[in-house]
Amino acid sequence: MHILIVDDESLARSRLRALLGDCAAGHTVTEAAHAADALAAVQNAVAARQPVDAVLLDIHMPGQNGLALAHTLRALPAPPAIVFVTAHADHAVSAFELDAVDYLTKPVRLERLQQALAKVQRSAGHASAAAPPASGEALVIQDRGRTERVPLAEVLALKAEQKYVTVRTGSRSYILDASLAELEVRHAAHFLRVHRNALVARWAMRSLEKHYDAEEGEGWALRLHGLAELVAVSRRQVAAVREVLAS
Repeated sequence: MHILIVDDESLARSRLRALLGDCAAGHTVTEAAHAADALAAVQNAVAARQPVDAVLLDIHMPGQNGLALAHTLRALPAPPAIVFVTAHADHAVSAFELDAVDYLTKPVRLERLQQALAKVQRSAGHASAAAPPASGEALVIQDRGRTERVPLAEVLALKAEQKYVTVRTGSRSYILDASLAELEVRHAAHFLRVHRNALVARWAMRSLEKHYDAEEGEGWALRLHGLAELVAVSRRQVAAVREVLAS
């Protein structure tokens, strides 16, 4: 795996690098002393086609802290797995709300680090299994005299907005003059109804989380692979969402 260590203390980085060297499997290890360098390292690794698989991330750092950096990394199209490594145990809830794979407290023991890396590998296996369906189907978008085909495999969510449907992919949004109910029937194998106004790609469903909405109060929301924002899930659809996630 390609592992990035992010910690403002050089001794902490050296200790983690030494522990990684003691792990059975060989790893490519790079380091960053703060959030800006870490984000640049992740982006440069993607450009070099050697993406970072896991980030061992401290929380308390000068400038942008680890929680804020994790939020930024999570919004990337293919985010690395996050393992928090910190001397403070009081951020665990916030860390797992950011979909962290694990939360290690300093001083880190070799056994715990190995367990965390095993979790990273399992999560990577799950992500690779969650691949879009091979299909030649597409949605035809007509906008201001321009016609564009958007492959169905790229569509993550469909949301009803008044008379139109917003089509969300990992990189942009489109407006489609169509009925959400019609799309649900036509593409039932690809999309699941999660709310009266939303369909999501079955393959992209990642986790169901507690969520507070200003209009609807406390409820549930779905995290999708490749989409930064959460999608609200109605109470009547929670069981169906859990069934798809379990399968």
